[in-house]
Amino acid sequence: MIKNNLVLRASLTFFSIALLAFNSCKEEKKNDEKPEEALTTETVDPFFELSLAQWSMHRMINEDGVDPYSFAEKAKAWGFSGLEYVSQLYDKELKAADYSEEAMAAFVEKSNAAAEKHGLKNVLIMIDGQGDLATSDAAARKKAIENHYKWVDAAAAMGCHAIRVNLSGSENPEEWVANSVDGLTGLATYAKDKNINVLVENHGGLSSNAEKLAEVMEKVGMENCGTLPDFGNFCIKRNYGEDGSWTCEEQYDIYKGVKELMPYAKAVSAKSHDFDEAGNETEIDYSRVLQIVKDAGYTGFIGVEYEGDKMGEEAGIMATKDLLLKAAQDLN
Repeated sequence: MIKNNLVLRASLTFFSIALLAFNSCKEEKKNDEKPEEALTTETVDPFFELSLAQWSMHRMINEDGVDPYSFAEKAKAWGFSGLEYVSQLYDKELKAADYSEEAMAAFVEKSNAAAEKHGLKNVLIMIDGQGDLATSDAAARKKAIENHYKWVDAAAAMGCHAIRVNLSGSENPEEWVANSVDGLTGLATYAKDKNINVLVENHGGLSSNAEKLAEVMEKVGMENCGTLPDFGNFCIKRNYGEDGSWTCEEQYDIYKGVKELMPYAKAVSAKSHDFDEAGNETEIDYSRVLQIVKDAGYTGFIGVEYEGDKMGEEAGIMATKDLLLKAAQDLN
């Protein structure tokens, strides 16, 4: 009887040891699987930095009375690290003061203080309403160049690397190219001494003809003169209705256009208007266009610019940002 008990105890002891060893091996195998599982969910940092184009807030500012100097605070809360200012959103105070030195200095001081407080970088200023740099009127073109000087100075004082300008003033392609070369050369020459880049966005008219804009860049041939490709601004000719709505009569190919402008790009604009249920832009293949930007070797800021009206501006900003980051994960 005693012998049988000893045998039983020995068997139980052996079984317990075996069970413990089995569980230990199982646990080790489970632990070994964790790194592999983590790798499948790991995200890759995007090749670009995120900035916010202030135009994404233009309804908040113009219609809802939001203070334009809250730009940095809001951009920080929405997860951006760079700021792209829009000059016309400060027109109310600056025009009233006739763009005096004192008014411009106040704009710079308040913008710098807000950016520093929230730890964001001033990237560039988008300039509007300062005259046509591509007009065939030589005197008016010279005046337009000079009107931009104060914004070059402001950008330098704010630590920006660039101003964005428009090239309008002529509908004749040959005249437009020649006028644009002259206007940009004059402005970039002034900006060079301030370490500021002069960038042209495809922003309607002949500037949305990427082949022509690339020709202008080649003819200017200055290091501090470049482009700001905008994903959604390739309409060359619009038809406007009585209610102010418009349809595009002549559209340049988005992907061809971005590819042609990227060799001269010193900034990039991620334009958006509307999204489908999966969160994709309805007219722009973000993965495709981002691949073009990446293949060009660009690693700077990409500015989110929501311009739609089917959702609120904050929701549109976040949807565009999310799409950018999602698309970046799928790139080669």
